[in-house]
Amino acid sequence: MKILIIKLSSIGDVIHTLPSLYAIRRRYPDAVIDWLVEEDASRLVNGHNLLNDCIIVRRKRWLKKPLSAETWQEASIILKTLRDREYDIVIDFQGLIKSGIWAFLSKGKRRVGFRRRRELSSIFLNEALPPYNPDLHAVDRYQKLAQHIGAEVTNVEFPLSISENERQNAISILKENGVLEGQLFIVVNPMARWETKLWGNDRFASLCNLITDKFDMRVVLTGSGSMVSEIDKIIAMTNGRTVNLAGKTDLKELTAIISYSKLMITVDSGPMHIAAAIGKPVIALFGPTAPWRTGPYGDRHIVIRKGLPCSPCFLKKCKDVKCMKEIKVEDVIKAVEIQLKTGKSVYDSQTI
Repeated sequence: MKILIIKLSSIGDVIHTLPSLYAIRRRYPDAVIDWLVEEDASRLVNGHNLLNDCIIVRRKRWLKKPLSAETWQEASIILKTLRDREYDIVIDFQGLIKSGIWAFLSKGKRRVGFRRRRELSSIFLNEALPPYNPDLHAVDRYQKLAQHIGAEVTNVEFPLSISENERQNAISILKENGVLEGQLFIVVNPMARWETKLWGNDRFASLCNLITDKFDMRVVLTGSGSMVSEIDKIIAMTNGRTVNLAGKTDLKELTAIISYSKLMITVDSGPMHIAAAIGKPVIALFGPTAPWRTGPYGDRHIVIRKGLPCSPCFLKKCKDVKCMKEIKVEDVIKAVEIQLKTGKSVYDSQTI
């Protein structure tokens, strides 16, 4: 049996697919299972012990040089690899045109996915399941595809491993930035790709100062390399006990750092899902998106949202972003108190 998983991006989406990988491997322990993924999220699955191979699509680089010989050569090598392996089952977990095309080009015997009204990706499948309930959490939605090919999905497991070397690297990064081994700290992830998911630098700075003063803990800010300058603006407004690790870790080192923290505070983002996957308590700030669809998975988390009539709107731009602005620093501090004392989970901030 040869199986290809197609989940190209993003970080959160790849995390959400890991329980399906676990279920499929448990059902087919001797199968060849490969994963087709784009470069940004590849660190999460490349070399994974449940996979035989990770095939990396360098899409962003290709888009910069779409007509170059290098781009065509790399794409051709991937295409040849997929066809030479003659997959028995190809599962399109992404459900977009870009993933559907790869599924079709692979010439897999069974090309499985959901029938989609958006992007018409299911035209590339020969085994399309009925459209899913959009209000089903992504983890549970993806597991329906695993179940369709015979896997049991009674237990949700996130097989996200961190090597000892990655853990030691994480400890070294913390030490180099003034967070000593054994020192209590909270991870704060203030950035997201959508501007409507952002909460505001001044609010995050106030939150960091209150955490360090009230709970006598350090605060570690995280983000990608492109976010360093923006997070530095937050650091400039804090009291000196907050550090900026943006751009200083890869995804596995970030995972290790989150594992050493007390909890994570975050907007709707990829690192939020990493924290939830390793069982770290999360306080997540939600506005334009729906936590019941793509919130931190599990029952150890607090999602703060105001539940306005216009939310969730799923818009990447908004003239006032009232849904995020109405979340107060005091709401988040109250959630921190609850998490540190009880780990209690609630959904709307007005119930905290």
